Amino acid sequence: MARSSDTEMRPEPESRAIHDRAIDNIRFIRDAMERATAFTAVPGWGGVAMGVSALVAAPLAAARRSDPDAWLTVWVLDAIVATVIAVFTMAWKARRAKASLLRGAGRRFVLSFLPPLLVGGLLTIALARAGAHGLLPPVWLMLYGTAVVTGGTFSVAAVPVMGAGLMGLGVLALFAPAMWGDALMAAGFGGLQIGFGILIARRYGG
Repeated sequence: MARSSDTEMRPEPESRAIHDRAIDNIRFIRDAMERATAFTAVPGWGGVAMGVSALVAAPLAAARRSDPDAWLTVWVLDAIVATVIAVFTMAWKARRAKASLLRGAGRRFVLSFLPPLLVGGLLTIALARAGAHGLLPPVWLMLYGTAVVTGGTFSVAAVPVMGAGLMGLGVLALFAPAMWGDALMAAGFGGLQIGFGILIARRYGG
């Protein structure tokens, strides 16, 4: 009798197969949802803070235009401040939304966002060594805009629109007098960031 009871309690192979298929289907659905979900952890208020830092940096840099190294130092320090703000606020928003920066849409956003920034960093070093500081504002605006567009493909619609605006300002800076550089960066890194940051914060939370 004990053997008969043990046999009855043991799952049938068919039951196990159905269970395994159900688990596989659940995993497939979860992965499909992750692929389809937009990355909404782009920080709105963090973008506003980044924009404010750029508006502070622009007049400080403009006052040092006669000293290219001092001018560059101001903008590099602002880039570091903006990066810290972006990383902190994005991680905070992702954690609050129970999203991941290393999986799904978050991972694709990061991997699409970083390459243009790395290229921008290398071009900054090369152009600064060549003394071509006047080309830095258009390069920064266009490549940061490219990063926002490519990363924004996996985010909400407002993000790539902001990136396109930054790229447009970069094109304008490329052909405008060099003295316009700081004002155009204030408009892009400052004004656009603040405007779209408020929009993102209100529509998508924080």
